[in-house]
Amino acid sequence: MPSYDYHTVNVFTGQRFGGNPLAVLPDARGLTDEQMQAIARDFNLSETTFVLPPDNPQNHAKVRIFTPAHEMPFAGHPNVGTGFVLARLMDNPPEHLVFEEIAGLVRVHILRGRDKQITGARISAPQVLSIGDAVPTATVAACASLTPDDFLTNAHDPLKASVGTEFVIAEVTSLEAFGRATPDIGAFRAAGGTPSAGSQLRFALLLYVRRDGDATRLRTRMFAPLGGVLEDPATGSACAALAAVLTSMAPGENVDLHYEIEQGVEMGRPSLLIASGRKTAEGPVEATVAGSCVPAGRGTLEV
Repeated sequence: MPSYDYHTVNVFTGQRFGGNPLAVLPDARGLTDEQMQAIARDFNLSETTFVLPPDNPQNHAKVRIFTPAHEMPFAGHPNVGTGFVLARLMDNPPEHLVFEEIAGLVRVHILRGRDKQITGARISAPQVLSIGDAVPTATVAACASLTPDDFLTNAHDPLKASVGTEFVIAEVTSLEAFGRATPDIGAFRAAGGTPSAGSQLRFALLLYVRRDGDATRLRTRMFAPLGGVLEDPATGSACAALAAVLTSMAPGENVDLHYEIEQGVEMGRPSLLIASGRKTAEGPVEATVAGSCVPAGRGTLEV
C-alpha cells in the first residue's frame, strides 16, 4: 500500500493553533486527481496542497490546491504554508521559490527572522487585478444574514474581483454588524446560480470593515460554503484581491499601499495578513500577501 508523508502548519500566525491550518504533501507523485480530492476531504481543512515536479525545470514545483469540495486555481494561505514547509525541508533553501499553478506562476519569497530561521513567506499573486460585475447589495446581505443597511457603498458597490481566484468583496459598516454576519447556505446557492458543465458551483464572499476608520487596517471574514468552506480563518487570495481593489481606487498614478488585515477573530483562530497593492501609470494593479507560519505536526498517509 503506497504511503505519503504530510506536514500540517498554521499559516498567518505566530501561535500554534492560531491562523489557518494547512496540510502539505511534499511529494505527491503517483496520486490521482480522485485520490487528491479524497485526501483533502479527509483532512477537512480549508485547503490541502499536493507538491509535484514542475513542468518547466526552471521552476521549483507544481502545486495543486484542493478544498474539501474541489480544486482551486490559486489560493493564498496554501502557497505561504507550502513555501514555508518546502523551504524548511531543504538543506540550503533559495531566497525565492516559483510554483506552477492553474492560475499561473506564483513567486514565493521566503521570510526569515533575526536568527535566520525560516518564519513564513510572502507571495506574489499570479495575475493582475481584474474587476468583474457589481453584485446587488441585497444579494450579499442575504448571503451574510445581514441587511442592506449593514453595508457601505460610498467607496464601491459589492463587486467581483480576482488576482487568481474570484471573490465577491463588500464593505460592512461596523464591527458590530460584522460580528453578526452568518453564512446562509440557501442564499449562497441562489447567488451562485447553476454551474455550466464541468464548472464548480462557487460563490465566495469576503466582507471587510475598517478598524478605527483606517483604510489600511482592516478586519475580514470569508464565507465559501459552496466550496466546502463555511468560514475561513485566513484567506490570502481574497485579501490580496482586496488590497488590489483598494489600491486601484486610491488617488494618484503611482501608488504602493500596504494593509494590515485581521481575520479569523470571530472563529477563535486570529490571523494576521500583510497584503499590498501596487499600481503604476502604465496600468495593471499587482498584489502580494505575506505572513508567518508555525509547524503543527507531521505524519504518514496510507493510500
